[in-house]
Amino acid sequence: MVRKYLQIGLFVLLAGVIYFSFITPAPQQIIGEASRIFYYHIPMAWLTVVAYAVNLIYAIRFLKTRSELDDFRSLWSAELGTMFCVLATISGSLFAKVTWGVYWTWSEPRMLSIFILLLIYGAYLSLRAAIPTPERKGIISAAYSILAFPTVPFFIFIMPRMMLSLHPADSVVGKNLHFTMGGTVLAIFLVSLFSFTVLYFWLFGLGIRLYKVQLSRSEEA
Repeated sequence: MVRKYLQIGLFVLLAGVIYFSFITPAPQQIIGEASRIFYYHIPMAWLTVVAYAVNLIYAIRFLKTRSELDDFRSLWSAELGTMFCVLATISGSLFAKVTWGVYWTWSEPRMLSIFILLLIYGAYLSLRAAIPTPERKGIISAAYSILAFPTVPFFIFIMPRMMLSLHPADSVVGKNLHFTMGGTVLAIFLVSLFSFTVLYFWLFGLGIRLYKVQLSRSEEA
């Protein structure tokens, strides 16, 4: 029953974010309507970091417990992180088309860094698929996760600020495009960030529950 009310609350929050993000003035007047994507793009990029961090936590835990469930938790979080990373890439590309005139440019450090991050965790998923033995798969994947995670804060937070960028959050090139984080804009953004974070943990828990059901059925068979 509690879970049901939490799901309803999450639905109401997300619906509210969508509604108010479109009926209120655009958060950045120079960019205009396209700046509304800010309410969704940043939370998805944030969840990329959160999900890959959870992937790391359960990878380390798996090396201690050798639990099949911990291995799945690590994998499932990596899959969710990659999903949010793809969504952040797509939304960023749409924003780039409006503000810079192109969907993609390799000279933009944020685009380059998120592409490399997708390659790193795409390789993680490919590595898992290539190893047939479950325990060996878990051990090698966990080791890969430990080595891969330091690239996440580097490519998300550090590298883009080391190079000249058109992105509003980074260099002087985009200083006139900074979003005014106050009043209604801040309120909608914080609710969006909270709602998307809850959405991630709901999806994470849902995946684990389904996996446990599959395990119990396979044991009964």
